[in-house]
Amino acid sequence: RVRRLPLSRGFNMTPACWNLLLLLPVAAQVINGGQQHWPVPYRRFDRRPPVDSYCEAVYPFCPTGDRDGRVPYMRDRDVISVYRLQTPVWEFKYGDLLGKHIMHDAVGFSSAESGANYTMEWYELFQLGNCTFPHVRPDVHAPFWCNQGAACFFQGIDDLHWSQNGTLEKIGTLTGNQFNDMAQWVQDDNTTGIYYETWTVRSEPGPNATVWFESYDCSQFVHRAFRKLTELGAKLSSRSPTNYTKIYLYSGEPAFLGNDSAIFGQPALKNVAEDIRKFYHAFRPHQSLVDFALSLLEAYEKVVLDKSFYLYYNFEYWHLPMKPPYVRITYEEVPLP
Repeated sequence: RVRRLPLSRGFNMTPACWNLLLLLPVAAQVINGGQQHWPVPYRRFDRRPPVDSYCEAVYPFCPTGDRDGRVPYMRDRDVISVYRLQTPVWEFKYGDLLGKHIMHDAVGFSSAESGANYTMEWYELFQLGNCTFPHVRPDVHAPFWCNQGAACFFQGIDDLHWSQNGTLEKIGTLTGNQFNDMAQWVQDDNTTGIYYETWTVRSEPGPNATVWFESYDCSQFVHRAFRKLTELGAKLSSRSPTNYTKIYLYSGEPAFLGNDSAIFGQPALKNVAEDIRKFYHAFRPHQSLVDFALSLLEAYEKVVLDKSFYLYYNFEYWHLPMKPPYVRITYEEVPLP
């Protein structure tokens, strides 16, 4: 029996453009009952859409997982050990050169009955860069995103990979039935949560900050999985700090702009559309060293000097009025549930 998993420089706008733009947040508030709630909820979907053929992965997604996304069925009398797995994101390329604070997270399982080990992780289908910034294509006016993420479940735990520079720690046990219930939850979560979001956006670094947007990445999947295991009756504990990577943007209150058709299909918002394309052009892939240096200066001008950032969230664009410290990567503790 198996379970299946599916696999610029600011604004330059005419008065008519300004009027339409100023009405967009009002319209959003009307839709939301007159008040914008923060953080903006991550949008769930009924099913996972097919992948556009333009999106190509440098490394294939879930290469050793079952092609049909099958998760083994466990007998109730089985005892399943649960492991917290963590390793530097670029360990395969740079070793420990970039330190231990940009981490990838996963969950491991081990069956006492069969002796088999399994790894479960959630990550981007087309690498992190494609999920963070879009492709600005000459034949498509709106920026083109390859930002799907999904769960991958495969047999085996690469002990050396996880333990050498990261973490491989047993944190609890499950019954077979609890494991099977978790497998069904993963299937539902994976079908409805379809896109990766790199950024967490806050008003400031302090503890009383307003969170505008939450990330949706590998660590968030691990947090959701641990909460679900606790709901199912598992007792989880760790002898070491349970720290996770967070990539923050800091801004004033975001301004809602709209989706592709609202922005790129509106003549009055032509200048906004062009500004979004110019903004993302600085982050385009496959640049020469000279182009990369120039793009880095352009990105600094836009984000730090002009205090402007365009965020794509729930397949809609928001403008972030950036403020110090602008961007920060942290490695902070998130206790087990």
